[in-house]
Amino acid sequence: MDAQILKSLNISSNSVKTLRETVLVAEQCDPKDKASRKEFKTHMKKLETDGKIRISEDGIVSLAKEKRKGEGEEKGEKKAKKEKKEKKEKKSKKEKEDSTEPTADDDEPVVADATEEHPEADVSLTSPVPSAEKNKPCKGNRDGVTRLFLGNLPFKVDEQTLKDHLPGTLTHVKWITDKETGRFYGSAFIEMLNSVDAASAVGVAGSELMGRALKINFAPAREGDIWPPTKTSTTGGQAGSNSRKTMSEKPENCTKLFIGNLSYDIDDDGIFKFFENVEAEVKAVRWLHHKDSGDFKGVGYVEFWNTEACDKAATLNGKNLLGRPIRIDWTD
Repeated sequence: MDAQILKSLNISSNSVKTLRETVLVAEQCDPKDKASRKEFKTHMKKLETDGKIRISEDGIVSLAKEKRKGEGEEKGEKKAKKEKKEKKEKKSKKEKEDSTEPTADDDEPVVADATEEHPEADVSLTSPVPSAEKNKPCKGNRDGVTRLFLGNLPFKVDEQTLKDHLPGTLTHVKWITDKETGRFYGSAFIEMLNSVDAASAVGVAGSELMGRALKINFAPAREGDIWPPTKTSTTGGQAGSNSRKTMSEKPENCTKLFIGNLSYDIDDDGIFKFFENVEAEVKAVRWLHHKDSGDFKGVGYVEFWNTEACDKAATLNGKNLLGRPIRIDWTD
């Protein structure tokens, strides 16, 4: 986790809260999980004690000045070595060309390929890249990463919307949802066709999609992770999904249902009207909230006057309510 914290801060300074969410999601942890938050706090304290990060009075976290300076010097040395090498290669190439006598067949001028002298030269996004070069380092993506993290996504987003918005070719999406409630967190991991497309996608970080400024970062898969997914779009309760999930076995004389994957805009009146569509009269509604923050979990329980009404209501499992596919199951 130390490396992920320093990597995130190397891009820009962040508040403790924003940094915590970015790091935990990148580590594939639940940002609301207490144990994960505690682990993050422990790593932060250690990095601050070691003098690698600095936390201001207003809660802004940044890399320590000494670290920034060292990284800058290292980059400067690498750049100088690279320029020296390129200059030497150009000189050697020119001497070789000058020493070669033209023949009668030399009617066409020789044009040097820029990519031979500059391996990191920018290439056209429309040019096909062989699969063997999928993870080849390129401009803006020195490590050749093709897996990206997307944050601050609108809750109505779907795979096609992302494909239309992002430059390059998106091949896989893994929506991040709550394991218990199926609630979409507004973030995802995506796989791009190649490193060039990935760099291009990161380049539009901050652009607005359906009114929300996107967060886009490189997110290499951890060792042992199965990536990319076997399907092009994965996770239960994913954003934009219309799939109907299988319900558990119905208890005898059941009059109550569990409802999940709800919009934050839902209210009692909205639920009453939703079930009225199948003539299922609601007796009572109970919403669930997080104990610590009081935030709505996106789930609840609905009680009906009789088991017949409950049966009718259950037929709406997977139907859209305020733009999201509602998840319904029997409960005692």
